[in-house]
Amino acid sequence: VQLQASGGGLVQAGGSLRLSCAASGRTFSSYGMGWFRQVPGKEREFVGGISWSGEFTYYADSVKGRFTISRDNAKNTVALQMNSLKPEDTAVYYCAATTNSNGSSLPRNYRDWGQGTLVTVSS
Repeated sequence: VQLQASGGGLVQAGGSLRLSCAASGRTFSSYGMGWFRQVPGKEREFVGGISWSGEFTYYADSVKGRFTISRDNAKNTVALQMNSLKPEDTAVYYCAATTNSNGSSLPRNYRDWGQGTLVTVSS
């Protein structure tokens, strides 16, 4: 599946952004999806994941209660709603797809990746 992430930008601390990931391919609904982020010099970090049906979602402790993942299988999209943003949320955000239908928190389990979208949170 091919993925295209969008929605990044510059926002003040405490603000919100909504990232979107558009997927191509008729089998999108069978994939678990995840969002990751990365800053220069650091490893890619898990943000959150969602199962194929959207029934199960799970998050990194650092974003729990602030970020929400959702998906629309009819539109082949997955979204990441980010609220109460902090400067430490600044990173390039990636969406990814895995054949594990419940998703995974491990980058190595994801086969397909979007190109990334930059989120910058100013203090």
